[in-house]
Amino acid sequence: MKKRGKIILHVDMNSFYASVEAAHDPSLKGKPLAIAGNPEERKGIVVTCSYEARSYGVKTTMPLWEAKKLCPSLIVMRPNFDRYREASKAMFAILCSYTELVEPVSIDEGYMDMSELIDQDPIELIQTIQERILRELDLPCSIGVAPSKFLAKMASNMKKPLGITVLRKRDVPLIMWPMDVRAMHGIGEKTAQKLYGIGVKTIGDLANGEEVQLKALLGINGKRLKDRANGVDERKVDPESVYDFKSVGNSMTLPKDVSNQSELISVLFKLSQKVSQRLKAKGMLCYSLSVMIRFKDRKTITRSCTLNSPIDHQDDLLAAAKSLFLSHWDGTSIRLLGVTGQELVERRQAVKQLDLFSYEEDARHEPVDKVLDEIKKRYGTGKLSRGMMVKKNNHFPAAETSFSKDFLKDHE
Repeated sequence: MKKRGKIILHVDMNSFYASVEAAHDPSLKGKPLAIAGNPEERKGIVVTCSYEARSYGVKTTMPLWEAKKLCPSLIVMRPNFDRYREASKAMFAILCSYTELVEPVSIDEGYMDMSELIDQDPIELIQTIQERILRELDLPCSIGVAPSKFLAKMASNMKKPLGITVLRKRDVPLIMWPMDVRAMHGIGEKTAQKLYGIGVKTIGDLANGEEVQLKALLGINGKRLKDRANGVDERKVDPESVYDFKSVGNSMTLPKDVSNQSELISVLFKLSQKVSQRLKAKGMLCYSLSVMIRFKDRKTITRSCTLNSPIDHQDDLLAAAKSLFLSHWDGTSIRLLGVTGQELVERRQAVKQLDLFSYEEDARHEPVDKVLDEIKKRYGTGKLSRGMMVKKNNHFPAAETSFSKDFLKDHE
C-alpha cells in the first residue's frame, strides 16, 4: 500500500478582531469596521479592519484620520482583548477535537497535522472544519493545505476570506515562483530590498539563486529562504513549541534581608529592565507577568497577573510588577525578588495586539529606547535610565539569576 504523504493545514482566521466584534454584534456585519486604539483622537492607528473596510483601501497600521478620509462611513471600535482571547480558545478547541497535533502560532492562526487521520477525502474533512468554525463561532477562516508548514502558510494566504487552497510541492514552480519575493512568508521589506539589490525579484529567482551569494547577503537565513522557495521545509507540527519560550525572567538574591520599600522597588526596576532587554532580544512580548517574593524565613510566594495587552517595555513591566508586589507584600523583610514575563508571543506575529494607547506609546518611546540601549552597550548599565531614578546603594551588590524557561528552581 502506498504511504500517504504529509497533510499539513494552516488555519488562519480572517480579519480576526473585526470578525469577533461582528459575531458579538451582528449589526456590524457587512459594514466597514476598523479596530483602533483611540477612536477619539486623529493619531489613532488601525489594528485590523473588516474586508468591507479594506475595499475602500483601509489597511492595518494606517493612521485613523487617513482611514476615515478613505472611508467616511468607517465604524471604529477599541480592541476588546478578553473577547478575542475567548474566541481564540474556542477556535483552538475545535481544532484540537480533530487531532492532538495542533501548533498555535498566534492568537488567530495555527497548524494541524492531519496525515495519520485522514482516510477519507481530505478536502471534505477540511471543509467540515471550516464550516464548523463558521457555524459554531460565526467566524470565517482560510485554510492552506500542503505537505509542509511553509507551503500550508503560503496557501492559506492565497484565498481570503473563507478560502481553502491546496499547494503541492509539484505546484511550486507554476504557482509560487512567478510571485514577487515580498509575497513569500518570512521575507520582510528590508530583506526584500536586499534581494532586489542582487537581482532577486521573484520567488523563482530566489529558488534558483546562488547559495553562496545568498549566504553572504543574509547569513544562514539565505540558505533557509532558498530551501523554502523550493518548497523544502522539514519542520514538524509541534504542539509543545508554544512552550519553547514559556517565560523570560530574572531574579535577584539580596545580600541581606530588606524591608525598605523604595529599595525593593529599585530592585524591581532593575529586574524589569533586564526582562525588557531579554524580551526585545528574543523578539517576544508577554501576555502575563509574575513576581516571586522570598521572605526572610525562606517562605516563597509567586503571584501572577494577566495583562490587557502584550508588552516588552520596562516601564510597563515595572508597573505590573510593582502593583503585584505591593498587593502581596506585608512589610516583612525580603531575601529574593523575581520578575518574569509569561505567555510569550512573537512580536512580528502579534500584529501589534496592543491597545493603541500602547502602540502610540511604543512609537514615542522607541527613539529614546534606542539611545538608552546604545548608551548601555557602550558604557554599561546604570549610566542612564528612562522614567525612574535608581538610588545607588553600595551595600547592594545582589546576586542575580537569569532564566528563560521558569524560575521554579528558585523554590528549591
